[in-house]
Amino acid sequence: MATVKLLDDAEADTIPTVKAVFDDIRAVRKSDFVNNFWRGLANDPALLKRTWEGLKAVMMTEGALDPLVREMIYIAVSTANGCTYCVHSHTAAAKAKGMTDAQHGELLAVIGLAGQTNHLVTAMQIPVDPQFDLTGR
Repeated sequence: MATVKLLDDAEADTIPTVKAVFDDIRAVRKSDFVNNFWRGLANDPALLKRTWEGLKAVMMTEGALDPLVREMIYIAVSTANGCTYCVHSHTAAAKAKGMTDAQHGELLAVIGLAGQTNHLVTAMQIPVDPQFDLTGR
């Protein structure tokens, strides 16, 4: 259960900033669907707008990483951070952008391995090899 109210469309329409962001979400995504994350953030219109603008700037612009790779990175970080909602929403987005079952399986293998080795190296406090230390370059 959410710890904040999830604003419905009628409530959102009464707050100009929220209505504008919801309208932009619909236009950018070419869908009438506004998911619960945005509906929860709508309780703080400035935070909603700032977060949506940030998401568009990182996830929806041309760049060196293609949109599928960005979604897969988001899945990995969301897994590491324990965000079930984000794992689900970005897995759905990655599948919509063409992620295959084989790619998803490999992604899960990388996430699992990275989590394991990260915990091991942290537990052992292994110093960074000089060849890998980019701080002096």
